[in-house]
Amino acid sequence: MISRRRFLATAGLATGAIALPGLARAQAPATTSPNDRLRLAFIGVGGRGGANLRELTSQGDEVVAICDVDQRHLDRAATQFPQAKSFRDFRALYDEFQEFDAVVVSTPEHTHAYAMLPALRLGKHVYCEKPLTHNIREARLIAEAAREAGVATQMGTQIHATPNYRQVVELIRTGAIGPVREAHVWVSRAWGLQSEEEAKQHNDIVYVTGRPAEGMTPPPYLDWDLWLGPAAERPFHEVYFPGPKWYRWWDWGSGTMSDLGSHWNDLPFWALELDAPLTVSADGPEPHPELAPASMSATYEYGPRGDMPACTVHWHQGSHKPQIWRDGGIPQWANGVLFIGDKGMLLADYGKYVLLPEADFTGFEPPEPFLPESPGQHAEWLNGCRNGTPTGSPFDYAAALTEANHLGNVAFRDGGKIAWDRQNLKIPNRPDAERLLGRESPRDGWTLA
Repeated sequence: MISRRRFLATAGLATGAIALPGLARAQAPATTSPNDRLRLAFIGVGGRGGANLRELTSQGDEVVAICDVDQRHLDRAATQFPQAKSFRDFRALYDEFQEFDAVVVSTPEHTHAYAMLPALRLGKHVYCEKPLTHNIREARLIAEAAREAGVATQMGTQIHATPNYRQVVELIRTGAIGPVREAHVWVSRAWGLQSEEEAKQHNDIVYVTGRPAEGMTPPPYLDWDLWLGPAAERPFHEVYFPGPKWYRWWDWGSGTMSDLGSHWNDLPFWALELDAPLTVSADGPEPHPELAPASMSATYEYGPRGDMPACTVHWHQGSHKPQIWRDGGIPQWANGVLFIGDKGMLLADYGKYVLLPEADFTGFEPPEPFLPESPGQHAEWLNGCRNGTPTGSPFDYAAALTEANHLGNVAFRDGGKIAWDRQNLKIPNRPDAERLLGRESPRDGWTLA
């Protein structure tokens, strides 16, 4: 089974007109030619930022600006790229220096939108780590700005570019297991509010039950005020920093859901051509006002898409697992995506998949590949910057995925099943939950206006 829009997209490959969901063509600015070295600015150069710095300079492009609130990371990058201008505050970077073609954002997610929006408004290409934004309103704003800018964009979901994910998408789209009406995603990570015993069980990095009563002096290399960015002011404490400690705090992160959901929910989102859910509900412990849960589940209901039937997608994290997994009805992989079709099941993780029951698929021949091979997610973006070729996770796709992931947390924090009006950014059946769609007010000096 190949949907009409999938057939049209596939047919377009022969003429070079690729129009696949998750593969959007960028419009290369006139200032960038295929033979030019790109001038890159990096905001965040430690951790993932350091990895992106290595990967994205492998084609010989020029690093012209680096920025980090942690002086250790900034000094390390400056040693590698002494010609680059150094900044602690990315607002100063944009105010004082705009001689670059593209920007790479690898900060904590609560500053993603603030670091990206000026670049998009300047018509610069943007690569940003996942999740794309801290909340739903920011995701919508960034998607709109990227659409207007017409530049190459990419969210950092490297698994999206792998052959395994492409093969799974092709199998689902061609009906290997028939129409899919149900899917499950589960991850073993449990970053969030949990008991000390649970923290040990999940090999968590920190055991925390709430905001510390007293603050601590920030380390001398860290500008804590800049690190906080638009988030409410609070004293520094070692339970917040460095990453990934901050992931579990609502002020700065989204827990396991929106973080790993960017990778794992990406597969059913892509394969099933999902977009905005109709409803979302969640199950787990009593919501905490400041901390994300360690373990939880969320259920998304989607309507029909083209010739694909309505379907339900279930998210499980930490100790939560699908019932079929608990019953031993499928291999008990620690993390996985299970598609349940009318003719069988497909179980996948990052690097492999299996059709189930295996006996029913003896001699099965997979379809001829129709998704183009990827040179890797970083190379996709660099190529897109130079000549407008497709990227795998452009911001229109990434924003929709990010919104869906955040809606799972909204439903959990609100404590009820929410109906989603995507067009108007409204929750008509539980309007009080709309307070969770974005930050109520950023600190002075920080704006997305």
